[in-house]
Parts: sequence; C-alpha cells; structure tokens
Amino acid sequence: MKNSYVYILTNKYRTTFYIGVTANLSKRLEEHYNETASKFTKKYNIKDLIYFETFNDINQAIDRENQLKNWHKDWKLNLIRERNPNLKTLEY
Repeated sequence: MKNSYVYILTNKYRTTFYIGVTANLSKRLEEHYNETASKFTKKYNIKDLIYFETFNDINQAIDRENQLKNWHKDWKLNLIRERNPNLKTLEY
C-alpha cells in the first residue's frame, strides 16, 4: 500500500501557512520549491516544510487535510510545535 502525506509549508518569516496532501512528498516539495505547484505558495513565497503526517490511506490523508484547514492558526502552531518546537525547516 502506498503512503500519503499531509504537509504544512510556510514562508521564511513563519507568518503564512499552506496545507496540502500528496502521495509523493519529495516530488511535491520540489514543485513548491520551483514555484510550479500552487499560485498561493508562489505568491507568498511558501517553500519551507515544517510539518507532515504519513497515512496508509489517501482518504484518511484528505480528511486530515480538510480538518487542519478548518483549524485556527494557533491550533496549527501548537500542533506543529509538538514535533518541531522551533519551526525549523524539515528535510524530507
């Protein structure tokens, strides 16, 4: 079974967040870095991976993405800081 990922990207100032879902995280991150993935991420220069979750089922990943998109910014920050307290850019 193929893994799926929910991921959170941010800009260098950590002020704007983007939540996405993908079956190929490294490819998707490359697309964001090359500014070919999303108009939103290109406009706000969002390229830094600061959080991700792995799922065995794409439907679970999509459900989680939708859940996180409805959260308040503070809730998202608290979730991220549980695994990445300093909001450092993660390597994947």
